[in-house]
Amino acid sequence: MANKKNDFYWNNYIAAADTACQAAGYLLECLRKFDAKRMNEMLVRMHELEHKGDSLRHEMTQALAKSFVTPIDREDMAEMCQRLDHVIDCIEEVLQVIYINHTVKITDEAVSFAEKICVCTEKMKAMLKDLPNFRKSENLHSLIIDVNTAEEECDELYFQSAYNCRENRDGKNPLDVIAWREIYSKLEECADACEDVADTVEAVVMKNT
Repeated sequence: MANKKNDFYWNNYIAAADTACQAAGYLLECLRKFDAKRMNEMLVRMHELEHKGDSLRHEMTQALAKSFVTPIDREDMAEMCQRLDHVIDCIEEVLQVIYINHTVKITDEAVSFAEKICVCTEKMKAMLKDLPNFRKSENLHSLIIDVNTAEEECDELYFQSAYNCRENRDGKNPLDVIAWREIYSKLEECADACEDVADTVEAVVMKNT
């Protein structure tokens, strides 16, 4: 049973993961119904979610600075907080790169990528919900593997998408090829960031059980 006085820490992590899920869901919505004329509106909304993540990180940082005793090592808790914030930052950067490259049409691969990022963030959130009981949990290890598996699927999609770009078929503009390789790389970074959170959770479990 989790210690009630530690609820703030665990709930902060879950809230950060939920914000990442919201950001991933919004990214998917933007790509499915992409309209370049609404780019500024999309960037503003996504930045609001990124700012929400920053606020959660600041709350955690302040709490860790004031607390004498924390449920796990202070350094590990701070690292977890930073990695969760990085997930949201990476998702925002996808839209920023789409904007910077003057993208007017979204590829099917990008939509598929966004769908997989939603899966990554949801699995990450499920893992963090189980984290408070990490000393007794029978599911946490499999939840960590779920995040790793979701990230591997994104790796496969990245390689195929990047390969398709390089073929430069159908008279694609070389600048568009370069732009899309950058966009796919940013999408893949989102999945990597989720896996980094899972790796941190795994390290915490190993150190404390």
